[in-house]
Amino acid sequence: MKKVSIIGAGNGGVTAAYHLSKIGNSVCIYDLPEFDTQIKAINENGGIKALAELHDCEMLFSGFENITKATTDIKEAVEFSDVIIMICPSFAQETLFRNMLPHLKDGQTIVLMPGNYGGLVLNKIKNDSSRADLDITFVDAISIPWACRAVEPGEITIMGIKEFLPMSVFPYSKLEDVKTKLDNLLPLKLEFLQNPIIAGLENINFGGHPLLTTLNMGILENFNGEFNYYRDCCSTATANAAAKMDKERLSVGHAFGFKLRTELEAMNALYNSDCKTVYEFNRASTTHAKINSAPASSKSRYITEDVAYLLVPCYEFAKLARLEVPIVESCIHIASAYNDENYFETGRTLEKMGLKDMSIKEIVEYISC
Repeated sequence: MKKVSIIGAGNGGVTAAYHLSKIGNSVCIYDLPEFDTQIKAINENGGIKALAELHDCEMLFSGFENITKATTDIKEAVEFSDVIIMICPSFAQETLFRNMLPHLKDGQTIVLMPGNYGGLVLNKIKNDSSRADLDITFVDAISIPWACRAVEPGEITIMGIKEFLPMSVFPYSKLEDVKTKLDNLLPLKLEFLQNPIIAGLENINFGGHPLLTTLNMGILENFNGEFNYYRDCCSTATANAAAKMDKERLSVGHAFGFKLRTELEAMNALYNSDCKTVYEFNRASTTHAKINSAPASSKSRYITEDVAYLLVPCYEFAKLARLEVPIVESCIHIASAYNDENYFETGRTLEKMGLKDMSIKEIVEYISC
């Protein structure tokens, strides 16, 4: 039996605690005291329940699992295990890490789901702190493994699970150590990428979330998100725009010497499908069609997280490579206008990732060490 700490008790965190416990791990789940609803429910119920059915659709991995520990004490959570999985919005990563930092010890591994370049950002925070000599490893996963929802406190549904989960290790020299620690800990095959920039650029939310949400904002807000996002927001025209945006992402990867999967290749591989277009995938995916759910406003994470922490880094890399990425840039401008915020400044910049004033060659060398 392996031990693991889950930081964050949202949809993904509670699902992770349930499924990792189900496959035989000892799990501690944590959330901030001001967001203790799930923690209280887990303690009151003794664990987490996964439904077998919702809205007449069959769900996966149903049952009930006891959870070893559910806490709002960050010290207790950090000291529980040498493997810490942060499943939280990207904007919360820095605050939570600063709370964790006094209690971390040499040899611990922090897995971020999704990473969104978070390992680079947290490493810079560590290096700028009084604990710069702390020997810890950061793993950036491209997403969480599950398509899931929290239905009630302490109660979840799992609609699907990816075939495998791509992730990067930083520093890369810790790869074998990470493989040993994560072996049989997670319920799916792991694919290790060369570095955290590839992991960020290959996040499949890159095109599907921010662009489709931006293009459909009127209907999303007016109908309160009460329809199926992937099926109803993807049309032949929006899919065509997304394909153009995907070419911009691929060009940025090429400028850094990285060969990236196309969005379609990634979605087909992750969900074991054989769709011929992104439009076909969004319309036909049985995993994503099980629940009618969509963002209801411009404050959705499809904008606030995916624009700020996926599109902004891509734009920053493009500027460094002297590339034009007009659709990526336009999406950032429109999202900034929606929310009265300058995501070009508040998003994940080269400076925040510890890459400021580096050339492309220097960045590649740094993230490959």
